[in-house]
Amino acid sequence: MPFTANRQFKTTPRLVASAEGMHYTSVDGRKILDGSAGLWCVNAGHARPQIAAAVERQLMTLDYAPSFQMGHPIAFDFAQKLAEIAPNGLDRIFFTNSGSESVDTALKIALAYQRAAGQPTRTRLIGRERGYHGVGFGGMSVGGIVNNRRAFATHLPGTDHIRHTHDLARNAFSKEQPEHGAEFADDVERLVALHGAETIAAVIVEPVAGSTGVLVPPKGYLQRLRDLCTKHGILLIFDEVITGFGRLGTPFAANYFGVTPDLMTTAKGITNGVIPMGAVFASRKVHDALMTGPESQIELFHGYTYSAHPVACAAGLATLGIYQSEGLLTRGASLAAHWQKTMHGLRDLPNVIDIRTVGLVAGIELAARPDAVGARGYEAMVDCFNHGLMIRITADTIALSPPLIVKPEQIDEMAGIVADVIKRVA
Repeated sequence: MPFTANRQFKTTPRLVASAEGMHYTSVDGRKILDGSAGLWCVNAGHARPQIAAAVERQLMTLDYAPSFQMGHPIAFDFAQKLAEIAPNGLDRIFFTNSGSESVDTALKIALAYQRAAGQPTRTRLIGRERGYHGVGFGGMSVGGIVNNRRAFATHLPGTDHIRHTHDLARNAFSKEQPEHGAEFADDVERLVALHGAETIAAVIVEPVAGSTGVLVPPKGYLQRLRDLCTKHGILLIFDEVITGFGRLGTPFAANYFGVTPDLMTTAKGITNGVIPMGAVFASRKVHDALMTGPESQIELFHGYTYSAHPVACAAGLATLGIYQSEGLLTRGASLAAHWQKTMHGLRDLPNVIDIRTVGLVAGIELAARPDAVGARGYEAMVDCFNHGLMIRITADTIALSPPLIVKPEQIDEMAGIVADVIKRVA
């Protein structure tokens, strides 16, 4: 099983049998409030009839079509709709099947762009400590979560990392963006001095680092990162697999923070988690640089058997329809104040050493037990599940990111369950 303590799980399995709205139902019939939108992906809630109907229609109309040297209309329809909600200028779309594929695609596009732009020495890819960019060799290599790298000795050559932004001493219990830490972006200058700007193709970061425990960027940090990349001719990639499609109360984190990258990776919420799919958004500058040479040649030697799968496109179009008709891409903004107040109301509980919130995301960091990092967090996850709440954990940090249809009283219910659990695992 993926990212699972297999032997531990099989001793006491946690199995869900169905889902609807804001809840899962376990195999023994218990309702479990979804506090994590599945895996950060079920933004419109579970079992939406519009998506199911769209998938059924598409299966009976065109179940599959290749995207190599041919296409199908629904892929272009979906790309157009995505471009309409994209941050200004990121309107060229390449379809993938997951966040991991989106990251590897964006890294390859960045390398291809630098070569096409006459800068073939720019081959180095820069990630960030504590970053998570999926499980492909590209994403693993620029990722910075140690356990995701330790067992796999072969990484892409020519990768490096800037420092992470977590500063517990200065920024504990920050609400939205921390006050301190914009200067951490200057670590790009250190790597430029070390390697030479002429060797660096791209820098990739999550606007909000999710899988490492919800690290919100300090005020001014992302803009400084943007300015430094522009100064040195380096492409900036935002990994918005988690933050895309309304998670922060705006369509994308790029909108929320007012910083536009050159490339942006997405997945998860793009189809509400119903069908695997992802997409890379590219600027016209990047796209147009590749559109050179004889018209008969392939401009980007890259793609997947299931790129722009027609059934996934149908699910995506139906998902966008729900997001737009129900205002879900911005609904989080109206709930953010209540979310923030409720989550920060847990700060005085035993072993709570930090709470970080932005949009409809929260990270509640618990002190680790001596010589047992992650044990308290794991117990909290199991206890929450047994008491009717699904959460995510990273080591000893509880992560909450519910579907965007969540009601204020359900936010209160989540906080109540988490509070009781934190007391029990103290």
